[in-house]
Amino acid sequence: MSGVIAFQGVPGAYSDLACRSAYPGWTTLPCPSFEAAMEAVREARADLAMLPCENSLAGRVPDIHRLLPDSGLFAVGEHYQRVEHCLLAHKGATLAGLKRAHSHPVALGQVLKLLRERGLEPVIEADTAGAAKLLAERPSLEDAAIASSLAAETYGLEILLHNVEDEAHNTTRFYVMARAPRMPAVEAMNTVTTFVFRVRNIPAALYKALGGFATNGVNMTKLESYMLDGHFTATQFLCDVDGHPDHPPLKRALEELAFFSRELRVLGSYPAHPYRMGQAAQAD
Repeated sequence: MSGVIAFQGVPGAYSDLACRSAYPGWTTLPCPSFEAAMEAVREARADLAMLPCENSLAGRVPDIHRLLPDSGLFAVGEHYQRVEHCLLAHKGATLAGLKRAHSHPVALGQVLKLLRERGLEPVIEADTAGAAKLLAERPSLEDAAIASSLAAETYGLEILLHNVEDEAHNTTRFYVMARAPRMPAVEAMNTVTTFVFRVRNIPAALYKALGGFATNGVNMTKLESYMLDGHFTATQFLCDVDGHPDHPPLKRALEELAFFSRELRVLGSYPAHPYRMGQAAQAD
């Protein structure tokens, strides 16, 4: 099976790389924003959207948590993409001759050792691949970009240094979204379920709502909170748990959660990515 998968960014972005890694042979569709990537799926211009939700160094991607619940899309998979920053420059440029490094501020914050050792001035750009694209259009041998190897290939730049990130564990997790849910079989092993909920505004509501997961032995791997519509008392939670909604333990836990919640919506269930399973084994 092949199709079209949308992502936010320009060609060569890490999201583009994630699409190609997870769905080799598919056509990637660059979009100017997360909203545009979701819209491409809703309008059937794309079959899937690859949306980053958190990074092992930078933490969560706030816009995704805000947009997912009302997107009308469903989580049908997850992907973990190793972020391997490269130092890109024009052919003929040398390490000694470089003076500036262009990239997204998060990426620049992840290569502080390189910037310090090489004496490079950090220059903030909108994104990593965009920095590579701008560099390709600028005939300067004193400027470099911090971006992916795919960006180097896309824009015809040389890779002067590979893996210049400060931390080797730099990894981004993505939700794979589709127009319709693709529920795994009940007997499938290693299923992850993602949902959002709002608790009632009463004392100990969150404690009571989450108690069912503990008493039913359901492992919760992610719990994020964020305010709604600018109201400090209107909090919504995004949650990932191990298990299938039709498994008795998770089914009971969700029923208890629903009792103490004003709203509960399951955004999807999908197979756990091998990276997740490897991380769980290391933690144990």
